[in-house]
Amino acid sequence: MSEPIELTKIKVIQEDTPNKIRKAYIGKFEEPVLFGVHGGVKQFYGVEPEVEYPSTLDHIVAAAGG
Repeated sequence: MSEPIELTKIKVIQEDTPNKIRKAYIGKFEEPVLFGVHGGVKQFYGVEPEVEYPSTLDHIVAAAGG
């Protein structure tokens, strides 16, 4: 078996629980990736965030399609 090409270190911080906002710090990138809720996802969680961000599901779909 070959050695891994890359091991990514990720730190996720829950910033605002009522709005479901999370910041993911990925590797050596200084700016975090923001995750939140919108549309049907915010309805599912029963929240009305001040600012809507893509959900983790959106990022998964984008990565798979990309």
